[in-house]
Amino acid sequence: MKLHVDVVSAEGQIYSGSASMVFIAAEMGEVGIAPRHAPLLTRIRPGQVRIQQDGKDEETFFVSGGILEVQPHLVTVMADTAERAAEIDEAAAEKAKQRAEEAMANAGDRVDMARAQAELAEAAARLNMVRKLRTGR
Repeated sequence: MKLHVDVVSAEGQIYSGSASMVFIAAEMGEVGIAPRHAPLLTRIRPGQVRIQQDGKDEETFFVSGGILEVQPHLVTVMADTAERAAEIDEAAAEKAKQRAEEAMANAGDRVDMARAQAELAEAAARLNMVRKLRTGR
């Protein structure tokens, strides 16, 4: 059995294809989705989306957040932003993390602090994913 998986963002469709299993960082923790999964609608955290395909390499993406919709044979990831893991620049991710840390240090009010914390969470998740992929873990 297979799932059909769509990963979309405001920029357009990033991935569309079949999979045997999907792993994603949902609001309540990492979720594994297999064919015939119970329907689910939840927010997703900044992090990794892994799409396993039988007999092929695993497809890996970074999403900055969004919504996950699961039906028994269909998974739709509606991401705020999404990019293929192979296209992430580690140096740029490190700089984004540093900028977010500086913004937290200079936050003037709660709104600025919340915005800086969200930016830091996204930058740290992106950097962590790149480093894990680089080391092969």
